[in-house]
Amino acid sequence: MEHFQEVEEAVEVAVPVLTAYNQWTQFESFPQFMSGVESVTQLTDRTNHWVTKVGGVQREFDTEIVDQEPDDRIAWRSTDGKSHAGIVRFTPLDANHTKVKVHFEWAPETVTEKAGAALKIDEVQVKADMRKFKDFIESRGTETGGWRGDVKDSGPGGQL
Repeated sequence: MEHFQEVEEAVEVAVPVLTAYNQWTQFESFPQFMSGVESVTQLTDRTNHWVTKVGGVQREFDTEIVDQEPDDRIAWRSTDGKSHAGIVRFTPLDANHTKVKVHFEWAPETVTEKAGAALKIDEVQVKADMRKFKDFIESRGTETGGWRGDVKDSGPGGQL
């Protein structure tokens, strides 16, 4: 049986919920604040191709958005159904502050990935990346773009 790693992290950002949410829909900007993400190519409104490099291990995979509601949440999973899934939630704290909470699940495949998971390197990475997202969006003060479509899950159940 596959053992999934899970990481959850939240950060408060000093921008309105609309700004934080819109920025998160700009997947191609992820390498600017997510270490380990080499590139994200948006294929369609719902699908993205990822290239990641963590601990010297490069992986490529496609994800699909399975649930998306503007200013509330975005959930995704890898199209192979097992290696990666996540959800990010946006909670307005007031007109100019938003709580952004992310939850990732993935299946470590290599010895290096499994060792990193055991040492909690991934948790440290996600914490750092969420701080980078905060710095990125607060220093800009505005999003680089936004997609405000709704997506409802109609496929088979994933891990989330």
